[in-house]
Amino acid sequence: MSQVTVRINGFSYAVGCKEGQEKHLQAMAQEVERRIERIRELGGHSGEGRLLALAALLMADEIHDLTAEKMSSDTAHQLAQGRQARIENERRKEQLAHLVERAENIADALEED
Repeated sequence: MSQVTVRINGFSYAVGCKEGQEKHLQAMAQEVERRIERIRELGGHSGEGRLLALAALLMADEIHDLTAEKMSSDTAHQLAQGRQARIENERRKEQLAHLVERAENIADALEED
């Protein structure tokens, strides 16, 4: 287990992580810091807890939007697959109807002989 010191909102925090995940953890801390800077730019100068809560809410909103996009994309993909399956079923029905007609024509021809 590794320990990394991240800096968020001017404060240092020691955080444990798996070996090899140090850079990832630093990058995630930078993402939090970016959101805090965005809040400050909007005039949100308040306590550390409030800034961190607002940053967490911004990130949660982004995750929500990404999840909704993925679900929408997955739903569209499923609908397309369903349409394709219906088209295939219709094609098979037409082929089967054609084969039935041919079989009936052959049976009729055999009965006439």
